[in-house]
Amino acid sequence: MNKVLLITGAGRGIGAATAKLAAAQGYDVAINYQRDDAAAASVVAAVQAADRRGIAIKGDMAREDDIARMFKTVDDELGRLTHLVYNAGITGGYGRLEEADPAMMRYVLELNVLGALLCVQAAIPRMSVKHGGAGGAMVMLSSMAASLGSPGEYIWYAASKGGIDSMTVGLSKELAADGIRVNAVAPGLIATDIHPPGRLDRLAPTMPIARAGTAEEVAPSILFLLSEASSYTTGTILRVSGGR
Repeated sequence: MNKVLLITGAGRGIGAATAKLAAAQGYDVAINYQRDDAAAASVVAAVQAADRRGIAIKGDMAREDDIARMFKTVDDELGRLTHLVYNAGITGGYGRLEEADPAMMRYVLELNVLGALLCVQAAIPRMSVKHGGAGGAMVMLSSMAASLGSPGEYIWYAASKGGIDSMTVGLSKELAADGIRVNAVAPGLIATDIHPPGRLDRLAPTMPIARAGTAEEVAPSILFLLSEASSYTTGTILRVSGGR
């Protein structure tokens, strides 16, 4: 079976590392991104260098029309979807809740939570055995922020990732009969550009493993949950957090 994987927010960071590893493991990969054309093109080039088909689709996962266009592009250029990783997400800002801009928080929730729901909603009829699909697997990107709460940093982001955790549990039960497994990965302190300046340096020494992780250390867990090696695993939230 041809494995067709869509990864949202895959121009850089964990999404990009996941796309490259997926290509090495035999997936054709559609890479969604929002801004950086050059970064997305670089990821597509890496996928194609692994002798797999790769495409980049620009779009904002907080916009329903962009989501619809993205899935149609995958249909037209790669064929029927078999795997999904919802990785698109932002913190939106940094600080105490009392100082946070409501418009910023609204956009974080629309992108991180509603975007995930809409992407899964679009993926189900393409993947479900009830609709003639082959079944498959979805991985949602959560965060250790969902468990830690992120006080004084970005409680709204932590809340959005708590939504991802609840979504993962519910979808795993709702979609089991559709032949779709749904799991999540909750990264901890990972060295990507999601962090404000100085945060990694401040927090890394406090970790049980006294350093930040890398995107390349998160990607294998995502690929495991996509693969048949985890065929009896659904509804799991796997922490990749250096012991935090």
